Amino acid sequence: MNAASPNIGELPRPQIRPLDEAAINRIAAGEVVERPASAVKELVENAIDAGARRILVDYAAGGKVLIRVTDDGCGMVASDLPLAVARHATSKIDGSDLLNIQSFGFRGEALASLGAVGRLTLTSRAAGDDAGAMLTLEGGRMGPVRPAAATQGTVVELRDLFYATPARLKFLRSDRAESQAIYDVMRRLAMAQPQISFTLTEVNSDSPPRQIFRAEAQQGDFFDALHGRLAQVLGRDFVENAIRLDVERDGLRLTGYAALPTYSRGTSVQQFIFVNARPVLDRALLGALRAAYADVLSRDRHPAAVLNLICDPQRVDVNVHPAKSEVRFREADAVRSLIITGLRTALASAGHRASTTNGTATLLAMRPEADNQPAPSGTPPARVYQMDRPSMASLRRAAVWQSPQMGFADQPQARLDEAEPAAQDYPLGAAKAQLHGNYIVAQTATGLVIVDAHAAHERLVYERLKQQMAQQGITAQTLLVPEIVEFSVPDCERLLAVADALARLGLGIEAFGAGAIAVRQTPAILGAISAAAVLRDVLDELIDAGHSQLVQSKIEAILSRMACHGSVRTGRQMRADEMNALLRDMENTPHSGQCNHGRPTYVELQLADIERLFGRT
Repeated sequence: MNAASPNIGELPRPQIRPLDEAAINRIAAGEVVERPASAVKELVENAIDAGARRILVDYAAGGKVLIRVTDDGCGMVASDLPLAVARHATSKIDGSDLLNIQSFGFRGEALASLGAVGRLTLTSRAAGDDAGAMLTLEGGRMGPVRPAAATQGTVVELRDLFYATPARLKFLRSDRAESQAIYDVMRRLAMAQPQISFTLTEVNSDSPPRQIFRAEAQQGDFFDALHGRLAQVLGRDFVENAIRLDVERDGLRLTGYAALPTYSRGTSVQQFIFVNARPVLDRALLGALRAAYADVLSRDRHPAAVLNLICDPQRVDVNVHPAKSEVRFREADAVRSLIITGLRTALASAGHRASTTNGTATLLAMRPEADNQPAPSGTPPARVYQMDRPSMASLRRAAVWQSPQMGFADQPQARLDEAEPAAQDYPLGAAKAQLHGNYIVAQTATGLVIVDAHAAHERLVYERLKQQMAQQGITAQTLLVPEIVEFSVPDCERLLAVADALARLGLGIEAFGAGAIAVRQTPAILGAISAAAVLRDVLDELIDAGHSQLVQSKIEAILSRMACHGSVRTGRQMRADEMNALLRDMENTPHSGQCNHGRPTYVELQLADIERLFGRT
């Protein structure tokens, strides 16, 4: 120790004293309000809890200068306003049961915290009142309640956020970044409440108001309303390539829309999870979503989904994080299992279906760069030769002439009639040709399909191998000499707790004294492996996420490689009956719309789009 340092006994004893109310509120604000977007979230959630059907949010300078939230909810009477800005005062719970949370906000801290670090004005009028009332709270100092002209509902105006704590301002990002965060919050809340109208407007003083986001209230049942809202927020491409999800087990219900694997994204930006309509950013739930898609996506791709987990409030604790972005479930394993099995079942039900955006991307790539661009001045108008649409009889005869098994000779009418259903009755149509030793071109009733034969057959073989594994189980190989792996006692207990699950995958373990595990069996399909390395990886997953899919993932990776080696090779010429058999197998096999790495196995082009390329529409 430094000679100049005083002894502990020489230091004055620190005094314990209570903090003043202003300091308490500023500390609470630091927990609840991290940035302007946090304030928007708290205020909009209050408006939703007030029964609002229309919520308007205005902001300036990324929310640093102004945040204004206007709603048409139930409103408040004048005597309610001082209580609304008091800490730990709320109308949403009575304090007798902190697990039975039926609303978004319940802490009673948001308005008091915002008023401690900014200039807050609260204006409200309750239903049936002749006039409204207004209250100001500035730096924690509350002004008197005054009469105010107001319509039914509440307006919360927050100016100069963090002016009372200027150090916090230094840690805020640029106006553009803070605006983006506000926009993201509004999108999530709009998806959670499709039957409420939301509007977000930027109102900087040096430019006219600019509407950033608008989502009109949707009608119909929950799924119809959510479908319409997701089309507004995420776009038509998402809803056209998403599968409706509604599964229930043991009092837990999972609803929403999950996108096809071939609609995967480069990042996780289109993953939205809600618990009882509350937006959450929970690592365990996002991990379950990722695990559900693990078998149909490569590691560098991310699924897109909007999921709402509905359960009894008593079974979930939403009070584990000040911003309420994380939750804790009483039966975490049951929740994870529901998400994984529910999503996998829904994805399997899609069969051979692939993303429609694949065909759109193909058409955009084929479209000339000058398409839809205005012609230079003085250029004469282009002349497009319009052909008469051929008759159905001509189309039928052309379909038969182009069929690889029939050639160009005239055929009897019976063969013509037989060929027509072959081209039109099947979703993937009838094979017409094989190009470059791999790509099958098939004609459908409404266009054409181009199939990557190798990728498609690889997926078919993989699904067949997985089915055999599920029916016959994983063959385990018994080690002549068990491999002993030493762990701490708690780590041994973690591994032994999942011993039954590992045994079903061919990995047999048992206790070997107080601090060791004996590995007696390993999955035969994995060949010679280091049991110690596998167990350590499994343990890492158990510690990190509370579960492990490592062994199953390794087995599925082996099956995928086997499928790749056992599938049709590029360059092999296929007969017409082989090509059509492949198409029929694809129509009847789950996940056949994407290869083992999540890429599409086929692209569909609609006749109308093809004709548009040639200027015939």
